[in-house]
This record gives sequence, C-alpha cells and structure tokens, in this order.
Amino acid sequence: MTDTVLALDGIDVSYGSTPILRNIDLSIEAGETVGIMGRNGVGKTTLMKTVIGLLSPTEGTVTYQGEDVTDLPANRRARLGMGYIPQGRDVFPDLTVHQNVRMGRSISDHKSENLVDRVYEYFPRLDERRGQKAGTVSGGEQQMLAIGRALAGNPDLLLFDEPSEGIQPSIVQQITADIGRMSEELGVTVLFVEQNLRVIRELAERCYVIDNGRIETELGATDLEDEEAVANYLAV
Repeated sequence: MTDTVLALDGIDVSYGSTPILRNIDLSIEAGETVGIMGRNGVGKTTLMKTVIGLLSPTEGTVTYQGEDVTDLPANRRARLGMGYIPQGRDVFPDLTVHQNVRMGRSISDHKSENLVDRVYEYFPRLDERRGQKAGTVSGGEQQMLAIGRALAGNPDLLLFDEPSEGIQPSIVQQITADIGRMSEELGVTVLFVEQNLRVIRELAERCYVIDNGRIETELGATDLEDEEAVANYLAV
C-alpha cells in the first residue's frame, strides 16, 4: 500500500471577498507524478500557492506526510520537504548560479544528504555557468536553476507551476525529461501545473482538471492518451 504524501480536503481560498477555489479535494501518493490542468484564470496557481503555504485557505485542511500543515508558513513546509518552483522561475538574479543552488540546500533541513553535485549532473549547463550571475543566463537556464535550487534541498515533493512557460521547445523537452528522471531516480513525488499539452501527456500519470475554482474531473492514464480530449480541457 502506498503512502499519501499530500492531501487537500475541502479547501476554499478567497482573495478578499472573491472566492477562487471551492471545495478542493485531492491526494497524491508517494512517487506519483500528477498534473493540474485547466484554462487560464481558473485557480491553478492559487492552488499551488496554497499547497506550499503562500496562501491560507478559508476552509479545509492541507495534510503533508500525514501531518496537518494548514497553518504552517511556506518556509516551515519547505523544511519538511516541499520544493517549490514558481511560475516565472524567480531566481536570485544578483547571486551566482552556484550561490542560488546552495541557497536551496540551506532551505530544507529534513534530510542530511547533499544533492548539490547531483543538480549539476542533471543540468550540466548550470555546471558550466556556476560563477555567472543568475540574472544573466537564458530563460531556459533560469528554469533549470529554479528546479536545481529546489532539488538541492532534497525534497520529497516537488511543486512546479508551469515549468514550460516562456521557454523554447528544445529546452522544454529537456526539462520534461529531467523532471521524469528525478521522479524515477530519486523517488520524488511531483505535482505540476501545466498548459503545454505535450508536457502534460509525457509527464502526468493522472491529472486533475480545474474549472471555475473547482475540480471538474480527474483524468487517468487511459484518458491522457486521447490527445483531442485532453486538449478540450485547455481550450479557452
């Protein structure tokens, strides 16, 4: 029997008086790679920020590794083993690539193993740019760096918010492959938000579809094989 890494039960989230998420229930088992998909503006990023602790739900419970973390801030959740790669990458531009990676190492203290060298194995382009300021590398390399920084903390759960956004297709393909390798080789559980149909179908074992702040349906492996059906959920 697999262990539940993350569970959301009856989650409501509002911005002021405006409800954004309504009665969200989802669960992710250890080692799974699960997608969150839907049209723009339906609450996907809000969901990810709620999982990591940047937003607080007005109702419901967030459980991580069997522990209620609903009231814990993002830094405490990171120390418990959540790694977050936000939309738009958000690296420290004036620090070097290597300083960014080591910053990730300092965030999490739930495991002693050092994965900094492993980061450069996954992303040799970062290895070549260790001493370069992060703000001067390409968008694709910044995304690799954001992933590497999170990975350096040796997380049990990686949260990706649109990892393919604004990146050229060849780099998207590489990053998609790297995320798959991390999950397989390190046993990392992955939850990701994505609009790119190809990335969704290549990475996700199953996928939750959000519409108007609610989970509309869940797509299994067989459903994800139907490209046209999956594309319909992304249509404006």
